[in-house]
Amino acid sequence: MPAPAMRISAGRHAGRGFCALLGALVLLTGTAQLAAAGPDEANEARIAELIPKLEAYIAEGMKAFDNPGLAIGIVADDKLVYAKGFGVRKKGGEPVDTRTVFQIGSATKGFLATTMAIAVDRKKFRWDDRIVDLDPEWQLKDPWVTQEFRMFDILAQRSGLPTFVNDMLSFLGLDEAGLIRSLRYVDPVSSFRSTFAYTNITHLEAGRINAKVEGAPDWEAVLRKDIFEPLGMRDSSVTAEAIEAAPNHAIGHRWSPDGTVQVPFTPLFPYAYAGAGAINSTIEDMAHWLRLQLGNGSFDGKRIVSAENLAVTRMARVAFNDKMSYAMGWMILATPNGTIIWHNGGTPSFGAYVGLLLDRNIGIVVLTNEANNGLPDAIGYWALDRLLGNPEVDHVAQALKRAKAGAEQDAKAFARPVAPRPFPALAPLAGSFTNPAVGKTSVKQDGDGLAMEFSNGAVLKLTPWNGEIFTATLAPNGQFDAMVQNLGPGPTAFVQFQMDPTGALNILRLTAPDGQSYEFKRE
Repeated sequence: MPAPAMRISAGRHAGRGFCALLGALVLLTGTAQLAAAGPDEANEARIAELIPKLEAYIAEGMKAFDNPGLAIGIVADDKLVYAKGFGVRKKGGEPVDTRTVFQIGSATKGFLATTMAIAVDRKKFRWDDRIVDLDPEWQLKDPWVTQEFRMFDILAQRSGLPTFVNDMLSFLGLDEAGLIRSLRYVDPVSSFRSTFAYTNITHLEAGRINAKVEGAPDWEAVLRKDIFEPLGMRDSSVTAEAIEAAPNHAIGHRWSPDGTVQVPFTPLFPYAYAGAGAINSTIEDMAHWLRLQLGNGSFDGKRIVSAENLAVTRMARVAFNDKMSYAMGWMILATPNGTIIWHNGGTPSFGAYVGLLLDRNIGIVVLTNEANNGLPDAIGYWALDRLLGNPEVDHVAQALKRAKAGAEQDAKAFARPVAPRPFPALAPLAGSFTNPAVGKTSVKQDGDGLAMEFSNGAVLKLTPWNGEIFTATLAPNGQFDAMVQNLGPGPTAFVQFQMDPTGALNILRLTAPDGQSYEFKRE
């Protein structure tokens, strides 16, 4: 998932007055006359009628999630008809407004898909080109899948690889090349193109190819040239340094059932993920992005991307369930009264939601300075449900219930066994281990536990848990200090020492809570 100087905008005050006026007109004219109104007037009137309830719902949701700050914008018929900031940029800080900068996380993926569509327009590659023909270094463990992987597969979340494959390695500091290379050592968990499995590292490969064919140094340069500059997204950026330098930026907050805690920016996540989640933006800038999408590739009368290739990014590629499919950087949700094209974004301390009603020329964006545990999605869904006339659902209550259940499940996963098995002697476990994807690590005794040190400076503190199994917690160490605060105080993985065929504990297995593991062998 990330600025020139910013100013405090009066947009939120102007928006309040504008909507109050339209709301009064709705009450005067009645809903019967709405049907006779033109599409522009009808959309704006529906939105204006919704605003008081929406603002009350936002206030309830922010309180329920202890969310310090939120900004929202609604675009209709090529205009930003409502935009407002709520709360503060950080606890005890200045108010949020429509030009406050937030991380948007994986909502970046739609931008990546659009830059790829532009490259196809320019005949830089075709959607059915093989990845290996564009990047001979591309390799997965299955040779046939390696050869068959196409450009229309790279964003489609149907690789056959595990969900969030190797994302944990970014927390240990692996760079883009290392993350892409790590995929060649991963066993597939399903057939290629058969099953939805959300991944981020595949998008790094897509961005690398996009930059290569455009003759750019990186995907971020392509993004600036093809999207940010033509759309006038002057307050948007892609680095931790840029968002910190912006005078009007939000500070992120980590969520727990006990409340939110302010955390610092880290360059490791989301910024290591480029087109998978690196963008920082504002409501006013994101409104331009919504206008481009709703305009089917045109913005202010200028064609940015062809409608045909933009439509390709919204074609369903794999089913998520009976109502939802994944396209390329977008989810497609069938509701009782219409289709929502959407994507959310989540980093350790920010959340985002972007939703589009293409056939009604309406789009919404919600940005929060709190890890996405469902609040921005819930508000976005609730508003679009109301505009579609769908049955009313309390999405915030449902999201909070899921968030609390998830936190409880995480706590249980690492809870100390009531009667743990005896711990082995620590000294014999020390030594040098290696894994082809991660590289070398040195295990040393550290007080009552062990420390697992990587060549790039990352350190995992290993605490005895149950026999030869240890919990692993990322330790503060220079560039990793901010990441530690983002992840929180608890452990993030398990480490188990296992016997090799000789009966010696020469195998070390690092396992994430989702079950993905990395086998290190003693050198």
